Amino acid sequence: MKKECIAMLLAGGQGSRLYVLTGDMAKPAVPFGGKYRIIDFPLSNCTNSGIDTVGVLTQYRPLELNSYIGSGQPWDLDGSTGGVHILPPYQGSKGGTWYKGTANAIYQNIGFIDLYDPEYVVILSGDHIYKMDYSKMVERHKEAGAACTISVMEVPWSEASRFGIMAVDENDMITEFAEKPKEPKSNLASMGIYVFSWKALRKYLTEDEANPESENDFGKNVIPAMLNNGERMAAYRFEGYWKDVGTLDSLWDANMDMLSPESGLDLHDESWPIYARSVNAPPAFLGMKSHVTHSAFNRGSVVDGTVENSVLAPNVKVGEGALVSYSVLLPGTVVEPGAVVEYAILGEGCRIGKDCKVGGTPESVTDGTWGLTVLAPGCTVAEGREVRPGVMLNRNGEEVSK
Repeated sequence: MKKECIAMLLAGGQGSRLYVLTGDMAKPAVPFGGKYRIIDFPLSNCTNSGIDTVGVLTQYRPLELNSYIGSGQPWDLDGSTGGVHILPPYQGSKGGTWYKGTANAIYQNIGFIDLYDPEYVVILSGDHIYKMDYSKMVERHKEAGAACTISVMEVPWSEASRFGIMAVDENDMITEFAEKPKEPKSNLASMGIYVFSWKALRKYLTEDEANPESENDFGKNVIPAMLNNGERMAAYRFEGYWKDVGTLDSLWDANMDMLSPESGLDLHDESWPIYARSVNAPPAFLGMKSHVTHSAFNRGSVVDGTVENSVLAPNVKVGEGALVSYSVLLPGTVVEPGAVVEYAILGEGCRIGKDCKVGGTPESVTDGTWGLTVLAPGCTVAEGREVRPGVMLNRNGEEVSK
């Protein structure tokens, strides 16, 4: 079954910088924006871009991610001639290993890609929030006659050393690439989204795998090797909303951005819908004494208190007299009457007891130690307890370090 283009989605990351939120699930399965999960964004982008064959490479705690993706039906990726395929590491006749790096993960699935004999392979990451037409990037790749095209965006110079940085010529062809340089020569940052001509990528993956010194990583190894060998490498400039939600602060920021259309993250745009698996829950209910402003809430939610500038996932309950402010509450969280939750991320199934105080405003801390308060899924905070701003609690309600 020959395809012109297929996508490979790297979704095996542990998400260690999300700490307690990813203790039991892979990062791409983390809920986002109330009704979504992070992986909904690249999967929806594939569908909207006309890419109907997607391999999802899983590894770390894949159970929730696998069951969420299922047959791929919510994203219209359940066709008989392509669809979405879960690709965990596996044992072959010659043994097998965990995915050692981004390039090794694709190398281990050469057989899957060869089934479709594609001209082009799009490599995607499972931890970014953005809307992007990959078909335009593939078009740029073709027009440039490139072996590899890298999606880039301008970032503040102060942040450039956090990214893979490109130098380009007057035709936006890449002349240099540096992975997280201490003194960046440019502020064009790699977004970790690549289009490769499959024949070229197959050759470089095979050579990279044969090199015992390699870390088997696209940014550190494969792309520099292609550049050193004089391959044509094109940059594709992206100017829309994009955020790597690999940290607690960036995950919270992106949720807040969703509440502000001026941020550029518009999830009501019918021309580029973000699809998600629907939740089987009753309609949301706002009680007589509820007060909700500038917030998003979802099916199954019951609000009898005050919610402001917050994102509530399905089946969240906020009791009478409770206040939830500038917070992200993941599915099934319960905030009992009289409790106050401010500037916090509460994991799935948390329960905040009566009259608790969780988190606080930046102004409430005078010693400069303010930060987001984060609770692990399933954490219960006993009645009347105060959890300081910047604290993280595990499932047992014990403080753990970030």
